Amino acid sequence: MKVTAILLAAGQGTRMKSDLPKVMHPVLGKPMIWHALEAVKQAASETPVVVVGHGAEKVTDYLGASARTAVQEEQLGTAHALMQAAPLLRGTGGLVLVSYADMPLLRGETLARLVDLQKRNTGPMSMLTVIADDPRGFGRIVRGADGTVKAIVEEAVATEEQRQIKELNVGAYCFNADWLWDALSRIEKNPHKGEYYLTDTVEVAVGSGLAVRAEVMEDAKEAIGVNTRVHLAEVETEMRRRVNAGHMLNGVTFIDPASTYVELGVKIGRDTVLWPNTYLHGKTEIGEGNAIGPNTMIRDSKIGNRCKVLMSVMEGAWLEDDVDMGPFARLRKGAHLGNHVHMGNFGEVKDSYLHDGVKMGHFSYIGNADIGSETNIGAGTITCNYDGEKKHPTKIGEGVFIGSDTMLVAPLNIGDGARTGAGAVVTKDVPEDTLVVGMPARAIKKLGKKK
Repeated sequence: MKVTAILLAAGQGTRMKSDLPKVMHPVLGKPMIWHALEAVKQAASETPVVVVGHGAEKVTDYLGASARTAVQEEQLGTAHALMQAAPLLRGTGGLVLVSYADMPLLRGETLARLVDLQKRNTGPMSMLTVIADDPRGFGRIVRGADGTVKAIVEEAVATEEQRQIKELNVGAYCFNADWLWDALSRIEKNPHKGEYYLTDTVEVAVGSGLAVRAEVMEDAKEAIGVNTRVHLAEVETEMRRRVNAGHMLNGVTFIDPASTYVELGVKIGRDTVLWPNTYLHGKTEIGEGNAIGPNTMIRDSKIGNRCKVLMSVMEGAWLEDDVDMGPFARLRKGAHLGNHVHMGNFGEVKDSYLHDGVKMGHFSYIGNADIGSETNIGAGTITCNYDGEKKHPTKIGEGVFIGSDTMLVAPLNIGDGARTGAGAVVTKDVPEDTLVVGMPARAIKKLGKKK
């Protein structure tokens, strides 16, 4: 049976106190609406429809081709919002799954169970409920003797007896499509709020003698909706717990999961250890047997196997295998460290390739450079790659020894086996197996080739 999902995302979210549309606020690196879309895709068969309103342009631009959109120009309630999708879906049949884009913890598996329930239901609609002590403003569910839902009672009008009910309306529904569009036209405007409420579909169904069924959610945290920054922090914490638990079950060690931040989409190999205050962002991939952190931030980077990254920062960088890095090292975009490279404290590399076995001790900057294997970069070495207008390359051969405090003024080419003296300012190419010293550096000795 065809199942089409509709996400309601038109609310202004005034309590967020933000210029950003509420559903665009990130949870673990992805906007809330991304989480909601991923969930409904697991339960629906058709391209989803998103009803937008406040900040419609930003939301629509983000969605691109991932969803169809309908616009709620005037905010007249949830039933009115759903009606905006009618021109796209009326007459197409099947089932309509409805959820809110500000519920990022709601799982696709839970929505799939709701769809399955409605497929078995002889009535026109089914809904999700949750058992909780804190009502969080949700309506209470009143069931009949046969277990079907007879009413949703909002907290503002609930009697004292009804307030004792622990089963609450989550706000996710599955409808028979043909029945839904007719039922929405029969909902009357609430006299107190002047809006049309989707919860009134229950009254329409029950009033016609039709069965409304409900699925109780197993995990009450899935029902957390985001209306304030406090709620946003709650769902962020729970999403982080879920993601970290998944990595641990796949063989990754978290020394302190509560202080370790791993965004969705990050890949981590087995037997890797993450120490506290480690932050893994974006399209980061980490291999097996690594030790990462503590106090390390890695974004959009790739790390091979058996590497050690201590108290360092990586952005758009690549480590091969057995690299030892930090503390206080920084790799910027385009940095590539080959196998067995050592990079010590207070070093920075940008848009450069350090080939296998390079040693870069500390207090150095390498930019726009290609450094050959087994080369040693002395403390305080700087590639002077920028002349005020353009960046220039530095190429260093294999087995080179760069003395401490050397300035390499690019463009520059240093041959295999060459050496620079401490404090040298190298402004011209250096032939292989040659020692240069001074400021500006000059050749003083031809070195014997290493056996």
